[in-house]
Amino acid sequence: MRSLPTRRTVLGASAAVLGSGLLAACSGPSGSSGAAGAGHGSMNHGGPAADVPEGYVDPAGPEVRAAEAARKATGPLTEVKVTATATPLDLGGGVTVRSWAYGDKLPGQEIRATAGGTLALTLANNLPEATSVHWHGLALRNNMDGVPGLTQRDIAAGGTFPYRFAVPDPGTYWIHPHTGVQQDRGLYAPLIVEDPKEPLSYDKEWVVVLDDWIDGVDGATPDAVLAELRKGMSKDGAHAAHGKTPTPATGGSGKRSYVGMGGHSDYLGGDAGDVVYAHYLINGRVPADPSVFTARPGDRIRLRIINAGGDTAFRIALGDHELDVTHTDGFPVERTKAGSLLLGMGERYDVLVTAKDGVFPLTALAEGKEGSALAVLRTGSGTAPTAGTRPAELNAPPLMADALKAAGAAVLAPRDPDRTVEIRLTGSMTRYNWAFDGKPYTPDQRHPVKAGERVRLVFANATRMWHPMHLHGHTFALGGEAGGARKDTAILLPGRRLTMDFDADNPGLWMIHCHNVYHSESGMMTVLGYQL
Repeated sequence: MRSLPTRRTVLGASAAVLGSGLLAACSGPSGSSGAAGAGHGSMNHGGPAADVPEGYVDPAGPEVRAAEAARKATGPLTEVKVTATATPLDLGGGVTVRSWAYGDKLPGQEIRATAGGTLALTLANNLPEATSVHWHGLALRNNMDGVPGLTQRDIAAGGTFPYRFAVPDPGTYWIHPHTGVQQDRGLYAPLIVEDPKEPLSYDKEWVVVLDDWIDGVDGATPDAVLAELRKGMSKDGAHAAHGKTPTPATGGSGKRSYVGMGGHSDYLGGDAGDVVYAHYLINGRVPADPSVFTARPGDRIRLRIINAGGDTAFRIALGDHELDVTHTDGFPVERTKAGSLLLGMGERYDVLVTAKDGVFPLTALAEGKEGSALAVLRTGSGTAPTAGTRPAELNAPPLMADALKAAGAAVLAPRDPDRTVEIRLTGSMTRYNWAFDGKPYTPDQRHPVKAGERVRLVFANATRMWHPMHLHGHTFALGGEAGGARKDTAILLPGRRLTMDFDADNPGLWMIHCHNVYHSESGMMTVLGYQL
């Protein structure tokens, strides 16, 4: 038997009019005007943020209510209160920054609910601007999905919002905002949905949250990084901050710049990212002062690994241990052994390890960048690993999701698609004009589907960068195969195609976007809309 867990703008004018600040991974200004501003500062029950186009399901309409009733949430009610606030955060090693967070912790307090039950979370917004909460990976009711300007009105500074919904599926999930680049601050927390019929046997659970950190370091903010990225690169490919390590910005300001291109990854097909971060964290700690997880030799440990980064993929390994992969993005896979894993932003993996005797590094390399994150597994005596420790397991190619197969009930039933939606990824670092089909996001975009259809999404990446693609409200079979791993976020390499099959069984208006917060904020997102 397992023990109880031990712890833990888009740029278009229409978005500005809505005042939505759409999607932490993909949104625009976070003002408050028009329809989206109604009800600010008071309890708001998730009505649509704007007029729903004729012929499409309303996020708070009868179709959504019927789908919620069909989930028959008869399990326990979990009630949580969370405050989003500006606060100092101790990252360890003498590093203290002022940022925004859920409470005064990084990550925010772990949320645990039970599949088949109901989660009721009230968010109090003590930030100086509007915000929201998105429940990354959950197939929940549409008007609780947390996308201001699309599924709800934004939560103004000083306001509160009561999220309440049935929790359908067990697994490893997380929460973050959907306003501007807020996700690249400290506004994130793990969300663990317990399985009341848990099939795995293990002794302890270790929730591992990976992050790339810049906010509050030498005055840096994600918004300032975005502003610099939007300047693009010159015709010769140079940038004011080109390079793999932070350097003083030009112009005599004396401030450091964290924009950097040129980092290469063999596994990501070229450029690894746009931002060079000051720190890489595991559970809110810098490598010089890592968090420590204690167990006994022989303990069976379940690691729930979440990449909450804004612009960084992580290659992770536990020194001298083999990873037994059991789930990805919350859903079971055929058990697969691996030495290391590669996680794009938003991806999650569950793995089992049998703890050996000693002290072992859990190292997460910032893929294609300089630096890493570190945590420690301690089961006995031994010398603690250092920030420069590199487990031998990181020398071999990492496991990626396309090598996995769905298991059990996660296998999508074989069926030909009723509808195929094709989307082309466009944009470049030269102009920093990331988009779908050459069109940056506007709130009126719709890719129509109908309830009951088997839908095939086909993404063609016409850019020179990789993108972690995320679908809200559904999970898909990766690769267009019934046995493909069930995912909600998947890596799309440059010049490649990515196929996702899913059943349209959750009515509403749902975001599709790149989960690089800076790409999506620049316009790489769109909407999947259920037709009436």
